[in-house]
Amino acid sequence: MEQKEQLKQFKQWIEESNNIVFFGGAGVSTESNIPDFRSVDGLYNQEYDYPPETILSHTFFMQNPEEFYRFYWNKMIFEEAEPNNAHLALANWERQGKLKAVITQNIDGLHQKAGSKEVLELHGSVLRNNCMHCHKFYSLSDISPKNGIPKCECGGTIKPDVVLYEEGLDTYTLEKSVSYISNADMLIIGGTSLAVYPAAGLIDYYRGNKLVLINKDKTSRDTKANLVLHLPIGEVLSPWA
Repeated sequence: MEQKEQLKQFKQWIEESNNIVFFGGAGVSTESNIPDFRSVDGLYNQEYDYPPETILSHTFFMQNPEEFYRFYWNKMIFEEAEPNNAHLALANWERQGKLKAVITQNIDGLHQKAGSKEVLELHGSVLRNNCMHCHKFYSLSDISPKNGIPKCECGGTIKPDVVLYEEGLDTYTLEKSVSYISNADMLIIGGTSLAVYPAAGLIDYYRGNKLVLINKDKTSRDTKANLVLHLPIGEVLSPWA
């Protein structure tokens, strides 16, 4: 099927569907100038004293929080980032009652900034932070890179509500994601290579026949999809933004 025909098919399915679920990864935010972790210019191909996988682990955070936060502020926080056409289109579909949920591996909060209400954040959010001792909540604006390791007024260390390596995903968020996906009439997967588990395994719960995969590069699941578009997600969704 030619690309023009593929896009026409996609548009038709959007019009027909009233229970769409979107599952997205880092590629959704790259068009908002947030680097993809694994792309050629991404976070995992830069040089540091430690590999990013080590720095972004629970053990490293506990043992070396100062180095963690130095990396975190430099490479994980993008306060100036704005939603792109993909975020805006999804929020519009939700307002129209077509889209029921956004399930995201991203931690930047851009879906909510675009207006999406039902957003399931598999890997947490940099916008939420909690004291590890008394559990007091802190917003991103409450903490600052100027102070080194953010400390609570009780003296405890403040940790971002982000799932680090060695940490498990939130069970409630996972179960809710499974429920949305298994009941969806259309599942759109965008901006993800589907390489990170257990999140990537969620798509196996989809039971319908409108599985759309939108990613610039090929993925291991292309053959399982009913429609594959090797295009930037923002470009595909721009007519609805």
